[in-house]
Amino acid sequence: MVFEQVRDMIASQLQVDAASITPESRLVEDLKADSANVMVMILELEQQFEVEVEDEVILNLKTVGDVVNYIQAHK
Repeated sequence: MVFEQVRDMIASQLQVDAASITPESRLVEDLKADSANVMVMILELEQQFEVEVEDEVILNLKTVGDVVNYIQAHK
């Protein structure tokens, strides 16, 4: 399932417990991602799911659920 893959990748990159990540988790506020973390995460997602994330879309991906929904809609 896409959520589990995204959650595990974010947990690994941000060094947080995967069990603490929910679809409602906010990337910056809750998971403490900075802009560099977000860019690396987007690059990894693009490779893993073979999708392209437009630059203007990145700003709208606020939660883990937003990322999952975007991937599901574009793969």
